[in-house]
Amino acid sequence: MVDDRLVAWLLDSDPALRWQVQRDLLDAPSAVWEATRARTATEGFGAQLLALQDADGQWAGGAFFPADFRFDEPAPEPDQPWTATTWSLNSLREWGVDADVLRERRTAELLDEHCRWEYDDLPYWGGEVDCCINAWTLANGVWLSADVAGIADWFIAHQLPDGGWNCEWVDGSVRSSFHSTLNSLKGLLAWDIATGGTPATRAARRAGEEYLLQRNLFRRLSTGEPVGPWVSRFSYPHRWFYSVLNAADYFRTSAMFDRTPPDPRMAESIEMIRAARQSDGTWLQGKRLPGRVWFDVDVPEGHPSKWLTVIASRVLAWWG
Repeated sequence: MVDDRLVAWLLDSDPALRWQVQRDLLDAPSAVWEATRARTATEGFGAQLLALQDADGQWAGGAFFPADFRFDEPAPEPDQPWTATTWSLNSLREWGVDADVLRERRTAELLDEHCRWEYDDLPYWGGEVDCCINAWTLANGVWLSADVAGIADWFIAHQLPDGGWNCEWVDGSVRSSFHSTLNSLKGLLAWDIATGGTPATRAARRAGEEYLLQRNLFRRLSTGEPVGPWVSRFSYPHRWFYSVLNAADYFRTSAMFDRTPPDPRMAESIEMIRAARQSDGTWLQGKRLPGRVWFDVDVPEGHPSKWLTVIASRVLAWWG
């Protein structure tokens, strides 16, 4: 599934990535990759981020922004910081940290008691009005066994007529966004995988997937033109940012869960991913979203990225 000369390079990585190399590219026995995955809570990135959790269950003292973030005065921070609670939970979940580690810390209960959204001071596990924020809260909540069923229902109620979602619906938008739709789909998929879903959540996910597939993951439905140059900008971490690689990796997970074959309408996007592969079999880090981080987890722009190489390689293997 991956060139033998890359295997040693990919395995020489943090446990958060190494277990995915073993499972997704090397087809290692489950006992092997599960043992590596268990180390994410005690070694490397996962252990570092767990050590930064506040006593009240939060990270950086805030839900979506650090407590010291200043929106207006005296001078706004120029870029979105990535250190607050939601972003930290996203990372731990995506890296494969066992939810029991967070449960032993009473993380869900502490956040219920102490964490409020910057928007209208709303309770953390109730979500707020932003589709992407609610998607991450849904995925993190079901991972930590918090009561987030209301957020799953929220997505059904706020799906737009074209099948997708847009975080700017509160400002009157009635046309879906690629970014918002993909993030919403990720939240609903996490819910469906963990709970089995409901007919309504499964139908909402199907409609959202159809929104992207009708557009070949990167085209405007009206003109057929690419929706923007950013669709082929590959970087890790993804954060909220859309790319055909980010989308294709979602569709891989969704298809494996639903036991369905790859949709042929993704073919052009797959070729975009294949075309970005370097002669040595790696993918290069693109321009990352700026902003404060706890620590770096990948290489600078222009360097071969182990994370992107694993993600792209498993997408191509699934497709092929």
